[in-house]
Amino acid sequence: MLFKNKLLQWTGLIAVTLISVKSAQSQTVSVADFGIMPDTYENVTRRIQNVIDYALKHNQPRLVFPKGRYDFWPEGATRAKYFVSNTSTEQEDSSKVKTIGMLFKNARNLSVDGNGSLFVFHGKMTTVVLDHCENVTLQNIEVDFERPTMSEMRYVKSQKGTDIEIHPDSRYSVVDGKLIWHGEGWKTSHFHAVEFDTTQKTMRYADWGTFNKSKATEIRPNLIHFDTPESFKTKPGNVLTVRDIIRDQVGMFILESKNVNLENVGMHYMHGLGIVSQYTENITMRRVTCAPRPESKRIVASSADFMHFSGCRGKVTIENCRFSGAHDDPINVHGTNLRMTEKLSNNKLKLRFMHGQSYGFNAFFPGDTVAFVHAASMIRFEKGRVKSVERLSDREIAVTFENNVPDGLEAHDCVENMTWTPEVLIRGNHFTRTNTRGVLLTTPRKAIVENNTFFRTGMSAILIEADAEGWYESGPVRDVTIRNNEFVDCAYQGGPGNAIIAIHPSNKIADVKKPVHFNIRIENNVFKTFDYPVLYAKSTQGLIFNNNTIVRTHDLAPQSENKRMFYFNGCSDVHISGTKLEGDILGKNVRLENMRKSDFKLSGPEKIIVE
Repeated sequence: MLFKNKLLQWTGLIAVTLISVKSAQSQTVSVADFGIMPDTYENVTRRIQNVIDYALKHNQPRLVFPKGRYDFWPEGATRAKYFVSNTSTEQEDSSKVKTIGMLFKNARNLSVDGNGSLFVFHGKMTTVVLDHCENVTLQNIEVDFERPTMSEMRYVKSQKGTDIEIHPDSRYSVVDGKLIWHGEGWKTSHFHAVEFDTTQKTMRYADWGTFNKSKATEIRPNLIHFDTPESFKTKPGNVLTVRDIIRDQVGMFILESKNVNLENVGMHYMHGLGIVSQYTENITMRRVTCAPRPESKRIVASSADFMHFSGCRGKVTIENCRFSGAHDDPINVHGTNLRMTEKLSNNKLKLRFMHGQSYGFNAFFPGDTVAFVHAASMIRFEKGRVKSVERLSDREIAVTFENNVPDGLEAHDCVENMTWTPEVLIRGNHFTRTNTRGVLLTTPRKAIVENNTFFRTGMSAILIEADAEGWYESGPVRDVTIRNNEFVDCAYQGGPGNAIIAIHPSNKIADVKKPVHFNIRIENNVFKTFDYPVLYAKSTQGLIFNNNTIVRTHDLAPQSENKRMFYFNGCSDVHISGTKLEGDILGKNVRLENMRKSDFKLSGPEKIIVE
């Protein structure tokens, strides 16, 4: 009897286990179940899209890829029209049609696991689109292109003219004495070049024009001689990176979604803007690598920003990521100011997207809270609430508000969406090999930048702007903490206001009584710098620079026009304290402009002098 009871117990346990296994299996869709195997080098685009559509239709929570290489071509890809912030003008890309490798539309509660697979794309493609998704995770995926749209060439020694060695991944032809960069279905027509100094590890703007005007001769495959003028000098070993400026695709696009997570993802090349998150709520980027694969020996991984957040809300978390090789900013967080062009009624305005490359997307939704902004001063002077939105054209919308618009509206004033602004955490990341900034940050909500390393960013490691005249990227900050970071030889490109940390809104007049930014704390950081200034701030109230260490380095030569450690313009309630100086620091002084000395407090060291 005892044996029989034990047998029944074991039988029941086995049955439950089998049911559990079957249930678990039924919750997972593998591309292998549909006959898609890795390492075939075949075009899997349409077949994988069919699997994605099946998983979404049947509400499957998990989609997996057996580890290996999967190849995606434009043939069979979904083509869909999307207006993406900061990408292209009507003239540059009139269609706005994206060629999409993997489209997830209206996905809910889905995890996509690549198991370390490499997804290789061909031609010009947008790798992944998440459109109106919720609770979606992409993990353990590596993304690259067979032929990146970035071309790379290394200077080699030559007796006369210029010899260059072309990277094996950069396809080219020499036709009638001209070097033509081309790929799988495209060729470069609008040239933009950045040079990487392999000894100094710096990226600087360069010029392709000399090569366009010089006769090219192929010495052997991947070795080209140019009859450049005698005055044209190069540094053997340096790498010139060349791209087309037209941003007709993006690396990845996340649109009007919620709770999106990327974990253990490698984006090793992206055409145009990188990962663009647009009007999305709660985004986490954890252990995302935006850099070339080491085995590729390439320099650049994106022809523009790595991570671009436009009009997002909730919380943006970027943690333990690595950024190396961008032709623009690794991280940019902002909203979009739309200019008032006509008052249609007491509570209705016609608004216009002003920057050429940002337009056509949904910038306001019923129920959103907005701020009315004086463009000249960048002051948010009144609030409102959206009742309805009417699309008049790709460039213009009519917005009806619940109450009358303020009487104080002036020509060129803007409307900023305050609902779609995020809390931001940027922690534990490494930034290097970019000719521009490390982080652009404009949000009125709490923002923390901590425990990061910024190594030789060409411009400011951190730029806090706010703009109603150029890119129209909103808006003024209210609560920013920058702490426990290491800044190494940043801002080597020079130029006005190009400090390691720059707070530089676009207001035309710096009036201490009309601050744009508020409450910025810079604490416990280490600034290893060859130059000055360390901090530039304009129109900021409540700025604390506390317990920071400044160390002189000597690998790069000083070149800044602003020979001061600190430069404050139209600021108030500024306090510098506990600063530690190591080495022969340059410019131990503070410049105050458009402000009184009483607006500034200095608590040691005595070596710092206030002008």
